[in-house]
Amino acid sequence: MVKAAILEKPGEGLVIGEVELADPRPHEVLIDTKACGLCHSDLHFIDGSYPHALPAIPGHEAAGVVRAVGSEVSTVKPGDHVVSCLSAFCGQCEFCVTGRMALCLGANTRRGKGEPSRITRADGSGGVEPVAQMLNLSAFSEQMLIHENACVAIDKDMPLDRAAVIGCAVTTGAGTIFNAAAVTPGETVLVVGCGGVGLAAINAAKIAGAGMVIAADPLEEKRELAKVLGATHTVDALADDAAKQIVALTGGGVHWGIEAVGRQASADLAVASLRRGGTAIILGMMPLDCKVGLGAMDLLGGKKLMGAIMGMNHFPVDLPRLVDFYMRGLLDLDTIIAERIKLEDINAGFDKMREGTSARSVVVFD
Repeated sequence: MVKAAILEKPGEGLVIGEVELADPRPHEVLIDTKACGLCHSDLHFIDGSYPHALPAIPGHEAAGVVRAVGSEVSTVKPGDHVVSCLSAFCGQCEFCVTGRMALCLGANTRRGKGEPSRITRADGSGGVEPVAQMLNLSAFSEQMLIHENACVAIDKDMPLDRAAVIGCAVTTGAGTIFNAAAVTPGETVLVVGCGGVGLAAINAAKIAGAGMVIAADPLEEKRELAKVLGATHTVDALADDAAKQIVALTGGGVHWGIEAVGRQASADLAVASLRRGGTAIILGMMPLDCKVGLGAMDLLGGKKLMGAIMGMNHFPVDLPRLVDFYMRGLLDLDTIIAERIKLEDINAGFDKMREGTSARSVVVFD
């Protein structure tokens, strides 16, 4: 039995309890979780904005040490340090073979509907009940049981609390700069929302050689963090003339407008700040009724709008490179992590996220 944070009812926080994980199947990996970041994507499920089968264990931005592997696993071995990633890939579908692994929905890497749960807990009457595996990971737990194509081995010298945030926030933010946008040195980049994903995008834009990196956020402390990570200019995202300020700063608008918070107004600001031929990239999980669009004049000006789930990563290649960036002092993960907390303090960590005043909180397991 291992300890986990369980979502039983949306809007009522997480409950700490004990669960049991099955033995690894042929392509599964059992991991001792060492650290897991708190991500806004988890909060959407915890607060009920997005539906999910319950009870379930959230958490997906994690790092740990491999305890055991299934009989067919060839990519990792016991003792390896690994980072998990929710964009597991099958390697065989149209998206994988055309280099868009982040879009893969291959059934053989995911829990199928009606498939017996691989995680259970006592039901209080002498039996057991299934616990759903959120995003096929469920990392708010002392152990994870996942497909081998949902994790990658990393340098053992990499601190695992920093490695954890690479699994989602950094992969999404930095991946957007390097993969989805493929920023050319000298281009201008706007990042709306300076949480973990936005800060990683800002840091990556600096690494990529962007000529101007503009951070837009309502909170001054977040804008100051953005400067530490590479922002050359900052703007109050809630200012009535925020888009006009950005267009004036850049002499006509930005090449890339990146929305990294998941709000309608943030997406609208990213679009409104584009120059002719510019592209807005929406990263945040929007409310399900949100729509983002381009007007007729935007289309005549060659402007573009796109999503980039998980930064359109190629995570078996990208994650070790991002680890190397950190080890060489290029990627600043220390500034992105605001605090390290125990699993028992996870609800307080999400309360801080709702306040929006700090960057990433990371649960560290003993």
